[in-house]
Amino acid sequence: MTPIRFAARLAPALLALTSPVAAQESHPSAALQAPAPAIDHARVAMVTDKGMIELDLDQTRAPVTTANFLHYVKEKRFDGTVFYRAMHLDWGTPPNGLIQGGTQNDPKRVLPPIAHEPTNETGIRHEAGTISMARFAPGTATGDFSIMVSDMPGLDANLSSDNPEFRAGFAAFGHVVSGMDVVRAIFDAPRSDTRGEGFMKGQMLEQPVRIVSVRVVARPDEASADSPKASVAP
Repeated sequence: MTPIRFAARLAPALLALTSPVAAQESHPSAALQAPAPAIDHARVAMVTDKGMIELDLDQTRAPVTTANFLHYVKEKRFDGTVFYRAMHLDWGTPPNGLIQGGTQNDPKRVLPPIAHEPTNETGIRHEAGTISMARFAPGTATGDFSIMVSDMPGLDANLSSDNPEFRAGFAAFGHVVSGMDVVRAIFDAPRSDTRGEGFMKGQMLEQPVRIVSVRVVARPDEASADSPKASVAP
């Protein structure tokens, strides 16, 4: 999705292309629009105790966030971590909320924090199936992430807000391409009445769901006949 601010900047150029003067002064082929640059994707398979979630990550629009996630994947830092949280919202049409997992600041797993890539710059919105980085302040994201069970526009950057947290939003960087049934199964897992602190109390899973492995896999347009998409690298 193209951010609104880009559309506003492009408007004068589009008007110029339709101007009779511009048409007379330019080469006939100048009015032809160049094709939009292709999005460079990365595909990962996340195997959990409840099944596999396959994710498509956007390396073009969210390069910093995607590179960070793939760093964890390639060094197998997610293997053996868990989904530990299911945030159920008490408004909207259920299921409404997200699940969260990752390294939980384990010093043996965590890498340095990364720069924040807000949605107003990437154009990747928090819709159902979107994967996004968990964080404290902007620029503190490391190895924890959330997957949206429903549309969560409140997590997008809101430049009109007086609250710096709302202005920054969270960094979305890809989406689920298969396994939303697994995401919902994790979301529906029993939650503890006592675990968690502050606003997270009541959102922690009674039995966290283990992330067995996360591996880079071939996308359908990359896989050969003898290298099926479903195969997961050891």
